[in-house]
Amino acid sequence: MNFTLLVTVVLTALIFVGLVVVIANAIAPRSYNPQKMEPYECGIPTRGKTWMQFHVGYYLFAILFLMFEVETVFLFPWAVITSELGVAGLCSVLFFLFILVLGLAYAWKKGALEWK
Repeated sequence: MNFTLLVTVVLTALIFVGLVVVIANAIAPRSYNPQKMEPYECGIPTRGKTWMQFHVGYYLFAILFLMFEVETVFLFPWAVITSELGVAGLCSVLFFLFILVLGLAYAWKKGALEWK
């Protein structure tokens, strides 16, 4: 019974997604202007090579930023109900922070925080 329900839900979801894609392609406005396919930034035409490689340090820095932003999101609910959690809640958050500090120490050791 559960397998039949799962198959039904998955097939229904696939049908709905396929239907939405078909309808969107059918009613979407079309513009075949060659200028539309040109890459640009802020409306200013590009000069020189359009596709450039970026230094991997930018990506590492962005991932670290996201990691600590997610940490803030996870710590906020804990701070709201901190008195109700007791010692077990404190230990779990300290373990969470310890793992994050280990990640920061690893990134720092590998030089992901240094701009060259």
